[in-house]
Amino acid sequence: MWRKSRNSATFHFKMMTLYGIRNCDTVKRARAWLEARGIAYTFHDFRTDGLAMETLREWNDAIGWEALLNRRSRSWKELPEVARTHIDETDALRLMLANPTLIKRPVLVIGEGIHTGFSEDEYSVLFSHSTSAAQG
Repeated sequence: MWRKSRNSATFHFKMMTLYGIRNCDTVKRARAWLEARGIAYTFHDFRTDGLAMETLREWNDAIGWEALLNRRSRSWKELPEVARTHIDETDALRLMLANPTLIKRPVLVIGEGIHTGFSEDEYSVLFSHSTSAAQG
């Protein structure tokens, strides 16, 4: 799901970072898609490079914790039911920081815009719009 943050007016290809976990199949597909098209990006692995609460808060401010939280992950399903039922923003951010597998992957940050998840169709649309915006 692509969402521009509230303060974003344009896309900036020079500042593109793909966040995820190196061995995640969805992240692998996203990386392969970008590389096959010669799209340069920086990869940030949550496990090896870490993740700052400040980054999570910025993403939360831009798209909301609900869009970041991967409720389909094994990590989510392994949480106690009470934690899943009564989760709020504070709990979600704390849990995602402690266990980045709870973050919907990959997270693609282009300038001020944020996209979570991967599908070839969505990336095709995203990059066709982004190319137009960057050229215009």
